[in-house]
Amino acid sequence: MIRLPGADGQLYTYVPGSAGAAAGGGEEPTREGVGAPLVSRTVFAAAHVVADPLADTSPDGPSAVDWDATLAFRRHLWAHGLGVAEAMDTAQRGMGLEWERAAELIRRSAAEARAVGGRIACGVGTDQLSVADGRSPAQLRDRIRAAYEEQLALTEETGAQAILMASRALAAAARGPEEYAEIYGALLRQAARPVILHWLGPMFDPALEGYWGSTDLDEATDTFLAIIAAQPEKVDGVKVSLLDADREVALRRRLPPGVRCYTGDDFHYPELVAGDEQGHSDALLGVFDPLAPVAARAVRQLDEGGARGRAAFRATLDPTVPLARHLFAPPTRYYKTGVVLLAWLAGHQDHFTMVGGLQSARSLPHLARAYELADGIGLFPDPERAAARMRQLLAVQGVTR
Repeated sequence: MIRLPGADGQLYTYVPGSAGAAAGGGEEPTREGVGAPLVSRTVFAAAHVVADPLADTSPDGPSAVDWDATLAFRRHLWAHGLGVAEAMDTAQRGMGLEWERAAELIRRSAAEARAVGGRIACGVGTDQLSVADGRSPAQLRDRIRAAYEEQLALTEETGAQAILMASRALAAAARGPEEYAEIYGALLRQAARPVILHWLGPMFDPALEGYWGSTDLDEATDTFLAIIAAQPEKVDGVKVSLLDADREVALRRRLPPGVRCYTGDDFHYPELVAGDEQGHSDALLGVFDPLAPVAARAVRQLDEGGARGRAAFRATLDPTVPLARHLFAPPTRYYKTGVVLLAWLAGHQDHFTMVGGLQSARSLPHLARAYELADGIGLFPDPERAAARMRQLLAVQGVTR
């Protein structure tokens, strides 16, 4: 038994589970390197970084990464057959991980992907820039394009696929949709291979309010689709992170043939990936970082085809949704804290320390509920270890009863 703090501040008794059923009984796939590929869907997990807990730094100082543990976690994702979406917001881009360290992360992870044969796509942004750097709007737009170009060149040099991420600097500087079209059009023309375009909603980053030139989502969608339609051969797919399933389906149905929709909806992913008679979403999800084993198993069930495969897929993945909705509850941008907590409890790292001290971004009752939900679906390979580590965290916070 373990005593956990509830949202009302009172302690309650919880009895941990006895087997990590969702985690596959604690077994990593036996095949070296990359697991058997998923067939019916293309699936990326946006991976977190493991901080170096012994580094002498501060929240506003340079980030410190435990490279061995960080790369080991990527091998865990590849071993299950998932692709790795690297240096995304799950890796704390713009929330503690500065561009210099992100560039090193891209180089190291891309080299590891080549070594094991894993699929990798990497975030390309403009986080070399300060949003308020004192320049005129025209000068800032030139710098935004140059920043994107620098990151695109580095990513493509590593052999990784590029994910063109939303830019805080562009959101601040752009005067209308035409400036998004100009910058993204130039980047697509330069890209050596098809890229993934990322629409990240303001619930994930408030600085991205009004992206694509309008706070009206219908107008923003029209601009987004026009950019894609101008060069569809340069767009592998779009990642949509708006937490609005109906809007994603409507956008998905308007994409040019051959352009994928990668859901970034951590609330509605089972229904979006399952799809309907008019199509489906592939996946690029932060929640698939902790859910990798169960997500891979669900897609393999979907690979079997037919109504039976679809039903098995939903039966496997639907029970994970309450955990996902809890992790991504407002303020959604702090979901990374719960993701790293679960990585520690599952044994993928030896500590609960985050870049920038972000382990303090969620309350103890929130973390306790994340533990309970994850344990309740059998996510931990070793439930006893997870419970012991949760007790350690509680004790540090003064919960000793």
